[in-house]
Amino acid sequence: MEDTLPTLDHRTWLLAPLLCLGLNLSGCAIFGGAGDPPQRPSDACAIFDEKEDWYPAARAAEKRWGVPIALQLAFIKQESAFVADARPPRGKFLGIIPTSRPSNAYGYGQALDGTWEGYIRATGNRGADRDDFDDVTDFIGWYCTVSHKRLGLAKNDAYNQYLAYHEGQGGYSRRTYEKKAWLVKVARKVEAQAQAYQTQLARCSEQLEEKNDSWW
Repeated sequence: MEDTLPTLDHRTWLLAPLLCLGLNLSGCAIFGGAGDPPQRPSDACAIFDEKEDWYPAARAAEKRWGVPIALQLAFIKQESAFVADARPPRGKFLGIIPTSRPSNAYGYGQALDGTWEGYIRATGNRGADRDDFDDVTDFIGWYCTVSHKRLGLAKNDAYNQYLAYHEGQGGYSRRTYEKKAWLVKVARKVEAQAQAYQTQLARCSEQLEEKNDSWW
């Protein structure tokens, strides 16, 4: 097929990054792939090496809420595979026709509309977006802190914190997860991933902190 896209001259290419910055267009990822998931999502050091602005965000959330970076990453990996605009897949009528989505979950952390609104009210972070990594790490820190206060869950307990994250604090207190063997299995997977991330971060924490200091 003939390429019908307009040719960009050198001035347009020079202006493109400025246009992306000023307009905050998600489509501008075509110029640098900034919105793409990390290439090695199971390696925390590789994630932060590729996405250099993610470590300052995760570290800030850890400092503010006391929720480990490894847990934050494990939640995001499980919920969205680091896809910024992830949504639950649509159902299919007769196995063919797309139907509605099972929930309004969206973004890196797959937060529901109501839960996200609760976070904004509680923190005053009115410009927060579910497809913004900085905001989602802060959201996870906040949510796990609420679970810590209401349910007594340790902030580094990835297994139980994930169950509360998935079921809600009310559902967790009613132990709804006990009837969901698949969810318990997923929570163990998240726990194992958080432990792996923690081990990896121990290897590169010094370099990451040096970069973080220079970033700020």
